[in-house]
Amino acid sequence: MLEGLAAKDKVTGLKQTRRALNAGRAQRVYLACDADPWLTEPVRALCAQLRVTVEEGHTMEALGRAAGISVGTAAVALLTKQNSVFPE
Repeated sequence: MLEGLAAKDKVTGLKQTRRALNAGRAQRVYLACDADPWLTEPVRALCAQLRVTVEEGHTMEALGRAAGISVGTAAVALLTKQNSVFPE
């Protein structure tokens, strides 16, 4: 399920995931099951509001590894095929 995550256009972390959702760029969001619900619940609610699919059931460590980063992450968002670079 997470095998192809490293090769896809994505952002990692709650802040970047919220940015992608607000910009209309997220097509699917993965939330870690062991992340603090106080932090992930607002992202889950935003996904529901925007009708973006949420997948749960993976640990922070597993999401980080699947996304190709060396630390765990509470959220990963797969991006649409538009330009995947966020303006800073």
